[in-house]
Amino acid sequence: MKRKELIKRLEKGGFVFERHGGSHDIYVRGTEREEIPRHKEINEMLAKAILRRRGLL
Repeated sequence: MKRKELIKRLEKGGFVFERHGGSHDIYVRGTEREEIPRHKEINEMLAKAILRRRGLL
């Protein structure tokens, strides 16, 4: 999955960009925190796991 597509889905689900980490970007929604790797392509299984964990799939 493209990184931009994953971020678009997270933002649609209420997540907002908080800050840049070492090799990840941090997105938050209330007390929930999700780290998104900075790659153009994100492994499909990882992307689905992130979305499923946050109830966005």
